[in-house]
Amino acid sequence: MGRRGHGESPVLRLLEELPMSPDTLLLPAIGFGSALVVTLPFVLRLRSKEAAAEASHLEALKYGLHEPASLHPVVDPSRCIGIGNCVSVCPEHDVLGLVDGQARPLKPAQCVGHGLCERACPVDAITLVFGTEERGVDLPRLKENYETNVPGLYVVGELGGMGLIRNAFEQGRQCVDGIAREMRRERPRDGLLDVVIVGCGPAGLSASLECKERGLAFATLEKEDVGGTVRHYPRKKLVMTRPVKIPGYGRLSAQEIQKEDLIELWDDVVGTTGLEVRTGETVSGVTRKPDDTFEVASSGGTLRGRRVILAIGRRGVPRRLGVPGEDSPHVAYSLREPEAYQRDRILVVGGGDSAVEAALSLTRQPGNEVRISYRKSAFSRIKPRNRERVDAAVRDERIEVLWETEPAEIGADRVALKAERGATTVPADQVFVFIGGELPTPFLRSCGIEIDTKFGEPLGV
Repeated sequence: MGRRGHGESPVLRLLEELPMSPDTLLLPAIGFGSALVVTLPFVLRLRSKEAAAEASHLEALKYGLHEPASLHPVVDPSRCIGIGNCVSVCPEHDVLGLVDGQARPLKPAQCVGHGLCERACPVDAITLVFGTEERGVDLPRLKENYETNVPGLYVVGELGGMGLIRNAFEQGRQCVDGIAREMRRERPRDGLLDVVIVGCGPAGLSASLECKERGLAFATLEKEDVGGTVRHYPRKKLVMTRPVKIPGYGRLSAQEIQKEDLIELWDDVVGTTGLEVRTGETVSGVTRKPDDTFEVASSGGTLRGRRVILAIGRRGVPRRLGVPGEDSPHVAYSLREPEAYQRDRILVVGGGDSAVEAALSLTRQPGNEVRISYRKSAFSRIKPRNRERVDAAVRDERIEVLWETEPAEIGADRVALKAERGATTVPADQVFVFIGGELPTPFLRSCGIEIDTKFGEPLGV
């Protein structure tokens, strides 16, 4: 053998001196082949998932789904170990994905606050936060028990930033559970309700049923009817939910349920449990008195209670256009019965899921001519399924989209639209406006509740 360099490894020297028989070579070959058979499919699947995740992220950038509307996950890359539990447990599509071996938010705008990803991470690398550094979210100031800065006044459900039906039900139950434990340490007070509940959507319904289950004296006020915001969804809209336990009724196990079935369920819950809800009553004020009790003023009179729970929803009142004619009888801010509109020229204003779903439901009625006026050049932050359906409707000429336009004036049978490229007028027998809702800030502040703007702050802070 030739001379070896001074830096040659002793291990290599030993290997060179070993006899290389066929048997000696066969064993490493078998080991390498076995390892390849086991690991190659895993590596290929991982690369396929990462390629899909990257494509999903690019799609999110294209359609504005990278900008979260409210609650969304943030991943700490210094902690993430890339096992993918958070991706697999998320019921929504492509909120999270694995990229370069780590979890990454792909479409945070589609997050609805399940919180499963945060709980599934074994190394606490995921935090649910409200807003971003650039885009804040206004929320009432709350403690962990849902109590506001006003002692004895609580906020649950969508108004607190958690819009999921299961979350709303759980918050209503937990809130009343905490109130009941506090009241066991207090002296009873004659002539007072234990709890006054304002609103009877999922959170208010849950709180009411828990009060009934615990034998508390309570009253529930609802300005419309049992169900809250759900009643404003278009007919047949699927509402995503998860299994929930309904006090005094049983377990709701459906993961998808149509609006009509959900409202029928709420009505059955009320009938079965004997729950009394004062519907058609609008609350105008909540006042904390010097003796630490509350007066709740409504269109049906005044109630006095030891605690008050606000479950009125985040939507508050629909956001207005601020243009002449918006108070006309043929202008609406919700759509409950699409089949009531047939052979009409219809203009839908807005570019979110509610606007798109309403427009699509109206195209299914005979003879309708449907247009959408949207101030941007593309739909942003709508669900992928809605985007596919509205794109198909545009291709089939069932919907005309008037991009980068806004109503300037609403007439009896026409709407004047303003746009950078020039004003135009379109025929419209019916106008539906879906441009979001205003947080009921004036009402909350009149109750003494402080409003905070969250810029990427964790849930519960």
